Amino acid sequence: MTKPMDGVCAIKEEFIIQRPVKNTTEDDTNNKRKLTDNNDEDNDLDSKKVKTNEGQEQNKSKNKKRGQNKARPKTYKDNKENKPCPSIVCVEAPENSNPCQYNNCKYIHNALDYIKSKPKDLGETCYLFETRGKCPRGIACRFGTSHITPDGYNMVNLEKWKQWKDDTKNTIQPALQTALQKRKYDFSLSEKLIKHLDRKKKPNENNKETQQSNEESKEVPTENNEESNDAPVDKPDEKIHKSGVVTDEDLIKLLPREKKIIDWRDKLYLSPLTTVGNLPFRRICKEYGVDITCGEMALCESLLKGMKQEWALVKRHETEDLFGAQICGTNVYTITKVAQMLQENTELDFIDLNLGCPIDLIYKKGGGSGMMHRLNALEASVRCASKVLSIPFTVKMRTGVYEGKKITHTIVPKMSEWGASLVTVHGRSREARYIKSSDWEYIETCAQAAAPCPVYGNGDILSYQDYIDRRTVAPTVQGVMIGRGALIKPWIFTEIKEQRIWDISSKERFEILKKYTNYGLEHWGSDMQGVENTRRFLLEWLSFLYRYVPVGLLERPPQKINERPPLYFGRDDLETLMASGNCSDWIKISEMLLGPVPDGFNFLPKHKANSY
Repeated sequence: MTKPMDGVCAIKEEFIIQRPVKNTTEDDTNNKRKLTDNNDEDNDLDSKKVKTNEGQEQNKSKNKKRGQNKARPKTYKDNKENKPCPSIVCVEAPENSNPCQYNNCKYIHNALDYIKSKPKDLGETCYLFETRGKCPRGIACRFGTSHITPDGYNMVNLEKWKQWKDDTKNTIQPALQTALQKRKYDFSLSEKLIKHLDRKKKPNENNKETQQSNEESKEVPTENNEESNDAPVDKPDEKIHKSGVVTDEDLIKLLPREKKIIDWRDKLYLSPLTTVGNLPFRRICKEYGVDITCGEMALCESLLKGMKQEWALVKRHETEDLFGAQICGTNVYTITKVAQMLQENTELDFIDLNLGCPIDLIYKKGGGSGMMHRLNALEASVRCASKVLSIPFTVKMRTGVYEGKKITHTIVPKMSEWGASLVTVHGRSREARYIKSSDWEYIETCAQAAAPCPVYGNGDILSYQDYIDRRTVAPTVQGVMIGRGALIKPWIFTEIKEQRIWDISSKERFEILKKYTNYGLEHWGSDMQGVENTRRFLLEWLSFLYRYVPVGLLERPPQKINERPPLYFGRDDLETLMASGNCSDWIKISEMLLGPVPDGFNFLPKHKANSY
């Protein structure tokens, strides 16, 4: 066995790809100064300039490998002229056809013309037609051979179609979208609660001022003691009986909301993951034993505007038996209104507030991790949102904004009083990102400070052994949230529940990818746009999956999350291909599942390789 090195994943020697060793003696002779030319000084200056320029370029490239690829191109652009009109897409028979309602429609209106111009199908069997009995994409389906007639009509298997029920919930309805866009949705309950909280705060502030003034007046001696004794004194403990019109305060007291109670103990929680934590991925994790799932972070402002792309993040599959939505806002008004709106229009088990997002765009507006320094806004948001909801309101936060200033232990004790049902602590600061390991000792400090409010820990779990080690360091923590570990190996939940290390084969891993593509086609559609959306999200996931090192190749299993392996080859060709960190190899894998990429296809992963 080789000696362990920090940050390097130890792989058995027979699987390591040996790099050719450079001959240092030749390099030394080549680098010696030559005194043949007369313009030696000029040459030296030129070489220095070249070196400095190279150094600057290297520094630039190093600086660029941080954060996100913000200026990445679109993966695929589709022309409207090549698309079929929605009026002809899903026509089952000639009597069901309807003319197009738009005069200036640029789409193709003849089904046979579209089928002739349509690219070759990617496969002979359509997953949607096989499972549902009807493909909603009709003649636009890229697997339409099995359900498109020679006349350009969409076939339906009535037996399967009658048995099938929609398994995706929380889709935004047109009436709700219109009400939000026209600002006609009734948010009176949220507005009353916020006003009520403001009124409560103002008397407290006034009481403090009066107490200070009373203390000052006690210090000053009065001229007439008898007059001061006869003066009426206000008793703060004495109840004042009001008469007259019923106020908002009385209404709120008369309508207490019964909270749904969730047993949070010893559950495995899939972290809300932007871009990659989509519905098809959550279905995969659910099959491998995760207990709690949560949608991707949705912005409150976009949800209130009724934007479809933001509402898609709240969608829930029927297999997700304990599911929540994560929201991110900057003030009490948007957060409370979104909480009310989601409860009234979706099926959720809890709503989570994001206090950990490190992205500059969110942080500079005061949202995400920026809200940890705005305690008044945070308190008002948690109090009002938890009161307006009959389901638990939870919070996910980091150790703090700056690496040297950990502040979470001062905030979590107040969370239970404010109304939070669960607090999840990610053991890193905003400043640290993923450069440093997660601080589980500090998570334990926060869990003790937050009692009786349950706390979940998050960070650096990639195996059952990691899970046991972290629970030993933080015994007060009630459960664990897993993010990157689930992206690298979604079967981690099975490993933890069965208390074993799973040496999964490349064929089994490829079957997971097959399932994901089928779920993706079901979720995003089987037409050209749906296929390319599925491909893009698959490639984003592959940018994490390649980091998994098979157990049979490791010298000292299990693999650690922040250790990078040397170049290696697998036990078969497929395993070697899956271990590649090259984008072109990820595209090859996608082509094995979704056919060849279209012309002009580009892919650049969202996250750069800043850390492993």
